[in-house]
Amino acid sequence: LAGVFAGVLGLARVGVDDDFFLCGGNSLMVTRLVARVRDAFGVEVPVRTVFQAPTVAGLAGCVREVLAGFGRVELAPVVPVADRGRLPLSFAQQRLWFLDQLQGDLAVYNVPLVVRLRGALEVPALEAALGAVVARHESLRVCFPVVDGEPFQRVAVEASVPFPVCDLTGRGERLGEVVDAEVGRPFDLAAGPVVRALLVRLADDDHVLVVTAHHSVADGWSLGVLHHELAVYYNAAVAGEAPRLGELAVQYGDFAVWQRERLTDEVLEP
Repeated sequence: LAGVFAGVLGLARVGVDDDFFLCGGNSLMVTRLVARVRDAFGVEVPVRTVFQAPTVAGLAGCVREVLAGFGRVELAPVVPVADRGRLPLSFAQQRLWFLDQLQGDLAVYNVPLVVRLRGALEVPALEAALGAVVARHESLRVCFPVVDGEPFQRVAVEASVPFPVCDLTGRGERLGEVVDAEVGRPFDLAAGPVVRALLVRLADDDHVLVVTAHHSVADGWSLGVLHHELAVYYNAAVAGEAPRLGELAVQYGDFAVWQRERLTDEVLEP
């Protein structure tokens, strides 16, 4: 378990009494820790348990209790689903969909990535890079239509993302206003898209890229992936090279199916 802590935290070594959060852990990293514990021990440790017992020794006691009570569970891996016409929502997506229905046109669950780009910029290459990232990740191409009161994920075949350019040359004082307005526009989850982009030009060598996604398809960790892959695709396009990114083994829709099939009433009853 100390090795699991060290791997998630990116440290060479973690002591048995070291606190996960005092060593640099955060709420996003807790989800990775829980997943690594699941892989190592075959047990489900609730996220809240990490907050209650954040040391290696404390969490080890919790893992021991779970093993003693329920034993090790053989976990089926997430695998690609053949039929992608009507994918279920994950439990997290369903919660966010419910809140969207309840609250209406609010932007409180919009997740923005705002990046200042200084220097020469090839706008067509950046637009193509964003399209490539969206094509790579199905979750950025979904919408959530409803049939008989039940939402599902519909994946669009086309990977196009609107990429308007707002020219604020000589009017840089309006930047905050424009970015706030873009980030504050609500999404229509039923119709989509659930991700959009805006490029703000302040000068020929000064731009701001705003990519906004709904929380049902992105979170804080996802933004780091999005930022990295945008850079990889953009640099490859400018250099005329193939991007160095491996193929994705599964998509988020595959995880949603795996979660629904695995976390049944019978499994959750204990």
